[in-house]
Amino acid sequence: MELANIEKLVEKYENAETTLQEEAILKNYFTKEEVAPHLQEYKYLFSYFVIAKDETYTKTIKLEPEKSKKRNFKWLSVAASIALLFSVFIGKQQYDAHQREKAEVIYAQVSEGLKLLSTNLKKGEQAVATLYTYQSKANKALK
Repeated sequence: MELANIEKLVEKYENAETTLQEEAILKNYFTKEEVAPHLQEYKYLFSYFVIAKDETYTKTIKLEPEKSKKRNFKWLSVAASIALLFSVFIGKQQYDAHQREKAEVIYAQVSEGLKLLSTNLKKGEQAVATLYTYQSKANKALK
């Protein structure tokens, strides 16, 4: 009967549904020498808890005053602000340089297009001038 009760308590323990009294029963059972073979793995778990409970940390821990943390936090915020301003400044310069390059490329394309248009207009103007010359000669010949 006790083994069946222990198995139910182990199942409740795995589901995190045990009370402190039930966990004490499990601890007492698993710290004894006689444990059922199929529950042997739980013996290691509960024996670890018993050993770990007795362990203590003996080294001293140096705690620094909170003022230094606040001071460090203030300097950290100042440094972060400076870094942010610096990155915005550099980013703005790079953005302006990129926009200038883009404008220069667009200006070069527009200039090339206007040169091409000007060349074609000059050709057309010369053709019209030649036509006027032929027309004036034709008018003289007809008179």
